[in-house]
Amino acid sequence: MERQGFTLWFTGLSGSGKTTLAKLVKKELEAQGLKVERLDGDIVRQSLSRDLGFTKEDRDKNIERVTFVAKLLTRNGVAVLTSFISPYRDVRARSREEIGNFVEVYCKAPLEALIERDVKGLYTKALRGEIENFTGISDTYEEPLHPEVICETDKESQEESVAKILAKLEELGYIPKAQQEEAAYSEKEEELVKGRLRALGYIT
Repeated sequence: MERQGFTLWFTGLSGSGKTTLAKLVKKELEAQGLKVERLDGDIVRQSLSRDLGFTKEDRDKNIERVTFVAKLLTRNGVAVLTSFISPYRDVRARSREEIGNFVEVYCKAPLEALIERDVKGLYTKALRGEIENFTGISDTYEEPLHPEVICETDKESQEESVAKILAKLEELGYIPKAQQEEAAYSEKEEELVKGRLRALGYIT
């Protein structure tokens, strides 16, 4: 049966867990037999958008290009996982409208937690004024108002966040619901077993 494509759009500040969760979800979806492609900010910047900087105009252009690719893949039955800060609501709204099957995942964490886990030291540099237009410090991040999923990555384990995302995809009908384990015995068989255990004095 041909599966319908969809785009899981991971948004959130730098270091909020977008790429990590996208990689974990990709494994889960591939295990279910879906065709999956992951579009990541760093990867796209090195290929599709290497000519762009980090002004608002360039960021918007970057997301425009990503949206075009995601739309084509989605229409061809692919599960697309995009990991971009994508800080502006109006731009994300345009992506949603253009792609169609769009599921917004907000990776949410307070700035203090992000600074603490910042292995690249980007927040420290931005706070010292060494990096211009850094989202969350010198540039705005507009939180999603109605995302399909919110992953509070400073409070939840990665497993909890992944489970939350998969549950939403099931609810929306993009992936089949997990099969519940069948009971070991039928109702009739269970009564026979209980009767036998009673006769032996193990239960009352």
